Amino acid sequence: MSPDLTPSPDLFDAETRVLSAARATFDDPHAGLAEHREALGGLLAGYERLLRETRRLIGRSDREELEMNRLNQRLHELAGELEYRATHDSLTGVLNRAAVIEHARTLLGTSGMALVVLDIDHFKRINDSFGHPVGDQVIRGVVACLQPLVPPAARIGRVGGEEFTVLLPGRSIDVAETLAEQMRAAIAAHDFHLPDRSAVTASFGVGALAKGSSFDVAYRCADEALYAAKRGGRNRVMCADHVYG
Repeated sequence: MSPDLTPSPDLFDAETRVLSAARATFDDPHAGLAEHREALGGLLAGYERLLRETRRLIGRSDREELEMNRLNQRLHELAGELEYRATHDSLTGVLNRAAVIEHARTLLGTSGMALVVLDIDHFKRINDSFGHPVGDQVIRGVVACLQPLVPPAARIGRVGGEEFTVLLPGRSIDVAETLAEQMRAAIAAHDFHLPDRSAVTASFGVGALAKGSSFDVAYRCADEALYAAKRGGRNRVMCADHVYG
């Protein structure tokens, strides 16, 4: 099939014709006053039309530019929202499990760190007795207890239904243990407003990782310390035996 050779329409065809007629009159040595006036009138009308169209196009362009800027800003906002949702727990606003692991591995590429894992004691009983909305209230309350205590560089993550991790860059296991004890005491003293007025407690496991070490291995050891705290009576802090690296 042969290509379409139909020429594109000239957007300024009317103005081009008026200009050609005016030039022909200008170049005609025999044109009289009437012809010159007519040519000038055509030029004025064409110029006014061109001016109106130019203003309309500029106005439209400005509106489209503003709309494009607005859409671009919204696109950046949506990208930020999507990134936040992909890395944060929707209930508490702290990091989710995947983001905790990624952040920990990034930290271990540059420095050592300590980590604290904690699990809310008897959480199933809370959900079964009072319902999931009360359970959600307890989870949010635990995060509210942790946030004022962690240093600015630390990151809190929710890695399971009622299990949390606190990443502490550059901290020793002794410092992490002290912080874990403060967290434990804060949760135990907090009024969670349960229907039966009972207290909420949590058990803690603490571990430490040297630079370049395996997060999976150290997390497993801290998790074992956590379950040792559970077996030891709950509402207590237990440390892994040594720094892993």
